[in-house]
Amino acid sequence: MKTKIKIAIMFLIIIFSGLNQTVRAQSHFEIGKSKDNEMKISGTSTFHDWTMKTAGFSGKATFNIGAENQITKLSAIEFDLPVLTLKSGQKKLDKNAYKALKTDQFKEILYKQVSAEIMSVNNSKFHIKTAGKLTIAGVTKNAVIDLYCFVNKDGSMSCVGNYPINMSDYKVTAPVFMGGVMKTGDAIKLEFSFLFEKS
Repeated sequence: MKTKIKIAIMFLIIIFSGLNQTVRAQSHFEIGKSKDNEMKISGTSTFHDWTMKTAGFSGKATFNIGAENQITKLSAIEFDLPVLTLKSGQKKLDKNAYKALKTDQFKEILYKQVSAEIMSVNNSKFHIKTAGKLTIAGVTKNAVIDLYCFVNKDGSMSCVGNYPINMSDYKVTAPVFMGGVMKTGDAIKLEFSFLFEKS
């Protein structure tokens, strides 16, 4: 009987040791105030291409980091982009974009991961395919966004990526200018560069 108790205790110790290692390997991050942080939306029009940029957004993520700074899992990632922080340098364009994105009702563009898979690694940069929910102008759609991440020497995490969007999918009418003479295209691109710092 004593032998069986000892075996059971040893078994439990092994299990909890493994759990503790998993917990220690899991790190929580938040987007800080680095100048490397940027989100932008770009598109086309009948006259010229356009871009709106911001550094005024927030986000967080949970990564599992293994030996030699290897990313073994992305457990969660999300970001919150306040639309009114996006600026193009042209007030008229900004005003029409805010109207099209219905900022009187919906202030943020939101993304929240549902699942993620590490696809490959090249020169310490990890390609991670995330599936989640993207909300624009109050409409939520499934979105698969590719991230390219690497662990910095100070333990922070850098991630970049982009995602093509059709505004009509989110019931957003492409803005028009000059009485309809200048029209923007339906297709836009969301691009981002995040520096996640340990929280």
